[in-house]
Amino acid sequence: MTPIESYIQTAPLAIQPQLTDLRTTILAVLPDAEEQLKYQMPTFYWHENVIHFAWFKHHIGLYPTPSGVKAFQAELTAYKTSKGAIQLPLDQPLPLELVRRITDYRKQEVIEKFGLTE
Repeated sequence: MTPIESYIQTAPLAIQPQLTDLRTTILAVLPDAEEQLKYQMPTFYWHENVIHFAWFKHHIGLYPTPSGVKAFQAELTAYKTSKGAIQLPLDQPLPLELVRRITDYRKQEVIEKFGLTE
């Protein structure tokens, strides 16, 4: 069991499916990422921290770094955001396609930063 799977099991049963969907969506983009816990949050590490998430009482926090939030600001108007965070309310469906695109954006940043090939 990965650290992120263990983290999901500690969440309330009602939100475990959403967290699992989020993990699956991110892993589809970052299949080679190492699943870690950093800052007590699930972290997908691929050459660097690419994206994190965490559950809270009323939302799931998605942390794609400030660049990941800024690049999608126009599509995030329905969500509360801050410099490097997006709050996804628990009472709404997760925007998994948007999460996929944000994750891919971060992946492309890492590829450029480290001169990698996909």
